[in-house]
Amino acid sequence: MLTVLLELLVARTRPPLIISRLAGDAVISYGLRDNFLQGQTFVELIEDCYTTFRSAIERMVLNNTCRCNACANIGNLDLKFFVHYGAFGLQRIRDHDELVGSDVNIIHRLLKNHVVEQIGFRAYTLYTAAAIQQLGLTEISAMMTPHAETYEHLGEVKLWIQDMHPVWVGKREAARLTFEPKTVLLKVEVEMDLPPEQVWDYLAQPEHRKFLVGTPRHNVSNRSAGRIGPGSVYQCYHGDHVIPQTILEWRPFERVVTRDLMPIPIPNTFALVEYLLVPTERGTRLSQTFGQATGPWLGRLIVPVGLRAMAKQAQADIDAFKKHVEDDAAKRGALPVDGTILHASALSQAVAESLHTGHDPTG
Repeated sequence: MLTVLLELLVARTRPPLIISRLAGDAVISYGLRDNFLQGQTFVELIEDCYTTFRSAIERMVLNNTCRCNACANIGNLDLKFFVHYGAFGLQRIRDHDELVGSDVNIIHRLLKNHVVEQIGFRAYTLYTAAAIQQLGLTEISAMMTPHAETYEHLGEVKLWIQDMHPVWVGKREAARLTFEPKTVLLKVEVEMDLPPEQVWDYLAQPEHRKFLVGTPRHNVSNRSAGRIGPGSVYQCYHGDHVIPQTILEWRPFERVVTRDLMPIPIPNTFALVEYLLVPTERGTRLSQTFGQATGPWLGRLIVPVGLRAMAKQAQADIDAFKKHVEDDAAKRGALPVDGTILHASALSQAVAESLHTGHDPTG
């Protein structure tokens, strides 16, 4: 079971993160500043990894019939994430790139801390002040718990701690909206040469999303603690008209559903719009689906006709988004990067070390 969990963590360490190596029960990875994700997307990347891990643990507990100590205690395993920003070097050692430098030493020192004893979080993400600043998480960090650790030769290190248990509970209980095939009025799609995490990063940002919705000006309001999510509103500007698109469902790297005011002369006519990301061998298939209209009866009659008339333009817009994203990613060097390839022997050795030390798996 530990092998399965480590394989899961490795699989969830996605671009632009690059795996350096496994160290016992830890997955050590790094990313390069110039092709990294925006702050919220990185937080969501960690949250997605954690919720996937907890889902796997839950299934294992339900299906477990083995009573050995390791299997019997599988439900007590949890994750801790450590995030720091700084300079480092890469030194090739046998089959992996070893991270070296004083900032690397800092994060290794942080593995021994007093978070559990002083704050009480069993599963958490620890951000250093340097990471918070570089990722632009100052506003988001207001919802985290400030903390500090003191080390010899380092002095006080300021930290922010995110409790991961509420993340798991929230994801598990989140409702999912459904689109019945008979209610679909229009669907367009495109395949992109980037993984879902990077496509999502562009999709979430108004300055890039505007290409998808065909508007020269686009912004977002009603963030929650600095984060875009359910209740936030994308605003499309078409001349003097503002078309609100309210987020109803926000599933990072997978799906967004918005409730859009339809640009027709009948007030209060809305439709659900789904943006779906599906991994492919090439990268990601992004689709945009318009559902059945709601509101006044005349508006409900006009919307299907209007959407059929705009089908070519909708496809042109999603094609324009693809071109913009791929061109921008190539310019920034944000195309997928291959990191260390972990062989089965590396996983086996990591599991053996974990069992020997008795540590919880740590991402």
